Amino acid sequence: MPERFRPLFFRWIKFSAVGWLGVSVQLTMLTLLAGRLEMHYLVATALAVQCAILNNFFWHERWTWGDRGLLNAPGRWQRFLRFNATSGTLSILGNVVFMSIYVGQFGLHYLVGNIASIASCTILNFVISDRLVFLAMPTDAPASCE
Repeated sequence: MPERFRPLFFRWIKFSAVGWLGVSVQLTMLTLLAGRLEMHYLVATALAVQCAILNNFFWHERWTWGDRGLLNAPGRWQRFLRFNATSGTLSILGNVVFMSIYVGQFGLHYLVGNIASIASCTILNFVISDRLVFLAMPTDAPASCE
């Protein structure tokens, strides 16, 4: 692998690890909401995705993009809002649209359809997060907690 792609490759590995943790959060919530509470699978999907988004933001800021000096940097709420407005919106809308296709049209079980929906949104989420949300802090910026 060319040296210039190595950091991106390792960031993708971290992103994927956090993503798998988010998948477990999302599937757990979907099982609780749609399976146990018998909520409509599309409403349950949107709520489950939001739970995963919260989890993923926490871990991405600390670990996936932790080398960019963001943990104690100013602007956490702005990053969180950007993450929700970009990756979060894509995830919720993408998952609901793909779920309506995979479950509603193809008749897949809602958990299988949800895994397929997540896979359908992953690469675009990585690019959005890397280029729009978790931007490196300038080295001369003062660090503060929010």
